[in-house]
Amino acid sequence: MAQRFEIGWMRLIPFLGYHHVLMILIAIAIILLSLLLAGCSSSSPLIPGIFLISLYYQSYPAVPSTAQADFNVHNAIATVVGDARLAARVGFFGICINPDGGSWLCSNNATALANEVTVAQDPLNLIWLASQFKDMIVFPYLIIIAIIFAFICLLLLATFPGWHEEEDAHGSEREVKPFPSRPVSQIALAIIFIASIFVLVSVLWQHTASVAASIIAQDMGNGSVLSGVGTTAMVLGWFSFALLIIVTIGLLVMILSIRVLAETFG
Repeated sequence: MAQRFEIGWMRLIPFLGYHHVLMILIAIAIILLSLLLAGCSSSSPLIPGIFLISLYYQSYPAVPSTAQADFNVHNAIATVVGDARLAARVGFFGICINPDGGSWLCSNNATALANEVTVAQDPLNLIWLASQFKDMIVFPYLIIIAIIFAFICLLLLATFPGWHEEEDAHGSEREVKPFPSRPVSQIALAIIFIASIFVLVSVLWQHTASVAASIIAQDMGNGSVLSGVGTTAMVLGWFSFALLIIVTIGLLVMILSIRVLAETFG
């Protein structure tokens, strides 16, 4: 059975064109970007683990600084926080909270989440801070446009001709593959390049904003609040950008190669 599958796979490889590889890379990038946008949108498994920034109560030694007018303010903050254990995570379209170390509650409505906890569970209003970050800083629409552009490029690549059999002058059959349309190739290159730039701007924007907000939130809750940047979300974003750049370079190399061959043998 395994040998039969291997033979079938080997027969398929010659018909796997260069543009098919680019299509696969685009499809992977679209899936990764879709997962990135879906982060913290529901309580489904793994979805709460895809977040831009996390805020949570945890006691730790306060960080002193000569720039602090009142270093002892951390004692007042610790008194207000008490035994709170709530954690909040922010995604592009939702917020997830974990009030007591149990299961995650996710919603795009911060008010609904705040109604699920008591004052003792969120004394410093971390849910409100998470909501402010999502509403005022997070901007998902560049990624949405990039996904649409990448899908259009995928459809354009699907129009590229594949291998087929033709009869030569001697009547014998041979496998040939005509060049793809130059205008279609150039349009696909322009679209995927724009998509790559949009993903770069969005991911760089969110990465910088998440790091900055994380540092400020942790310093404001010195000794009682910790924060962090979502590693999974950043990996999804940057890896998607890398895939789109590879496709862009691949299309550019293909167009230039076809031009050289056309000038050489045309």
